[in-house]
Amino acid sequence: MQARQLQTQKLAPRMIQSMEILQLPTMALQERVEQEMNENPLLEQQENDPLAPDELDEERDKDTRSENEKELVVDNDHDNQEDFERLQNMVSEMPSTFDDSFRRSAGAIADDGDRRHDLMANAVSRPESLNDFLLHQLAEMDIDDDIEQMAERIVSTLDARDGGYLRTPLADLLMSGHTEADIEKAERALKIVQSLEPTGIAARSLSECLLMQINPSFSHYEEMKTLVRDHIVDLAENRLPQIAKATNYSIDLIQTVRDELHGLNPKPGAAFMETYVPNVTPDIILEQDESGEYKVRLDDDRIPSLFISEYYRRRLQDPNATSEEREFIKNKINSAQWLIDSIEQRRSTLTKVSQAIVEHQKRFLDEGPEAIEPLKMQQIADKVGVHVTTVSRAVDDKWIQTPRGILPLKRFFVGGTQTEDGEDVAWDTIRIKLQELIDKEDKSDPHSDEKLVDELKAAGMTVARRTVTKYRKKMGIPSSRQRRDWSLAKKS
Repeated sequence: MQARQLQTQKLAPRMIQSMEILQLPTMALQERVEQEMNENPLLEQQENDPLAPDELDEERDKDTRSENEKELVVDNDHDNQEDFERLQNMVSEMPSTFDDSFRRSAGAIADDGDRRHDLMANAVSRPESLNDFLLHQLAEMDIDDDIEQMAERIVSTLDARDGGYLRTPLADLLMSGHTEADIEKAERALKIVQSLEPTGIAARSLSECLLMQINPSFSHYEEMKTLVRDHIVDLAENRLPQIAKATNYSIDLIQTVRDELHGLNPKPGAAFMETYVPNVTPDIILEQDESGEYKVRLDDDRIPSLFISEYYRRRLQDPNATSEEREFIKNKINSAQWLIDSIEQRRSTLTKVSQAIVEHQKRFLDEGPEAIEPLKMQQIADKVGVHVTTVSRAVDDKWIQTPRGILPLKRFFVGGTQTEDGEDVAWDTIRIKLQELIDKEDKSDPHSDEKLVDELKAAGMTVARRTVTKYRKKMGIPSSRQRRDWSLAKKS
């Protein structure tokens, strides 16, 4: 056994809650506030008058609060006498602000009902899955029960995310000790599944999927079957001369057939894949003033203005209140005050961080993506005077409404490199230039990655070859060999 001294850093519960509130987007914060109001009877919501002036939206500096705006903190030693006297004065001066009742108004309840009704009305119904679509077709067919059961087993293995391919061997779908007759029945069941819509479903390879879609109505029916069956890899790698040598087809014919093949669907089941489209609500609104300067404004009107119930404040001072009641009320006051302060801190931090980001990326907002500048979170942290993790939490899952659309705040943070002149250039700018070079290249002799490096350097952008290769692949641009147009190469 040893005795050791260790220094550990622990976050106070108040700091943890403040960071959690900062990280929440507006809609999630609204839900959190509603949850807290349900759990904490001391929290009350101030009804906002939509016709009232917008002066309350201005940021208030906590250092210049008036006497009535001082932070309420439970003082167990002095029973909070000073704080509650101040609160009592506020009640007498502004009786309409505080009410003994902590129930929500009829108007607020009606608004909530309308909002939930709108959400239900606008909810997207769940689309039919690939498996359900195939099973409905099977149910309409007159086939033997054992064949139908095997077909349903095959359908159960198909995944729309994989394009609807059959990846499981038929033997693995049969019971142990199966016979040749069982294999034959499985093959018959597979043929039935492959006869269903969409055409090409349950194929075991890309070649089989495309062959199932080729029919005699195509003008180059035989040639298409030959290329798919025997030369699918050469087609993918753009090795047209090798195909021409093996088939005696001309380059022009091979390119024509390849273009027709591009009209087929290599992933027929993917049409049933559910695509998640997020319901984006901007947390920040970006506006321009008369001088053209960008100003950010938090779109947090949905977040209610909270205050602590006057009823419970008076109850805490009631001499008839039991010690258990007092302890309960004090704990709830602390919890309520922490929440109110955390929301105010979130509003202040998010406003400052967003404004600093916008000021740095003004050229991007004015001129477009090609003008975006390299920006790291540490730069914003230094400018605002907070820790970099605070910036990370502030921009996490937050969206800003700009003249160029609704964008995630993280979109403004990009890496970059330096030109020979020492000027910072964002990777987005390099990618745009890379796409421009490839669009303008001679397709009979496309640029290799080494050539693209030289072209970028001539434009003042020094980039390594492996970086060009990485971004070319991320942009979905094929290699120079795959981009080559052999018909142009032959003519030249």
